[in-house]
Amino acid sequence: QVQLVEAGGGVVQAGGSLRLSCAASGRTFNIYNMGWFRQAPGKEREFVSSIRWSTGSPYYKDSVKGRFTISRDIAKNMVYLQMNTLKPEDTAVYYCAAGSRVTMGVSAPVYDYWGQGTQVTVSS
Repeated sequence: QVQLVEAGGGVVQAGGSLRLSCAASGRTFNIYNMGWFRQAPGKEREFVSSIRWSTGSPYYKDSVKGRFTISRDIAKNMVYLQMNTLKPEDTAVYYCAAGSRVTMGVSAPVYDYWGQGTQVTVSS
């Protein structure tokens, strides 16, 4: 089992920045991908970004490219999502996820473990 705890959400004005963090604990040795997903009210959960745990290779949803940066600290079992130039449409609950499947980490079924989520609200 892997436990994930997110932090860093909040309320920010459009154009502002937030940094989300996710702490992983438990059986982290076989993590292959870690990702960030989000779910806005009335919408399905969607992929935002992921990182290949061993290489640090990042992947992004097109609409966040150039604004969001994912990173990880292997020694601390942490993953981060730096979000800049935030827009009202980025408002959602953001979830951290971890998966051991050796595949691209850009879809929810790839992931086995999920955090509780952290709310991000961007006001216009």
